[in-house]
Amino acid sequence: MSELIQHNKFVELNYKVVDEKTGQVLSTVEFPLSYVHGADQVLAKQVTDELEGHEQGDVIEVPIDGNAIYGPRDENLVFTDNIENVPEDYREIGMKILMENEKGETKEFIVTRMDDKTLTVDGNNPLCGRDLIFKLEILTVRDATPEEIEAGTRVINGPDIDHDPDKIVPLN
Repeated sequence: MSELIQHNKFVELNYKVVDEKTGQVLSTVEFPLSYVHGADQVLAKQVTDELEGHEQGDVIEVPIDGNAIYGPRDENLVFTDNIENVPEDYREIGMKILMENEKGETKEFIVTRMDDKTLTVDGNNPLCGRDLIFKLEILTVRDATPEEIEAGTRVINGPDIDHDPDKIVPLN
């Protein structure tokens, strides 16, 4: 019998985020994302709540209001400037730019539009203001180890290193 996702189960999954309106894939996690259910909030609570009770091999779709997770779109975070005022290194659509305000707070902006005369950056999360579908493929469900529960995710132990100077072997 397969194990069901519940509190303190180790879970691995792949997922993609799809724009419900257009069907466009907006984000893809192609390597397994792992977490301990109930011990780590790596995914939005709305998503983990829907995973509860599912098992390895299940593929589920969770509709999400992007505003609920990423906040509403704020047009005050969109700036257009003369392209000559922008260093050449930043003149590429999709380029991420870290900016700082007068208070020293930093925020990431993305170049979203560019023409011969202007360049536009947007500080909104690209997923805000959209109706989304999280498509999740559950790869693994098993009991989490005590170490994984404490860490909230997989714990990978490195090699044991003996620090006793009498046991160090010279490399020559």
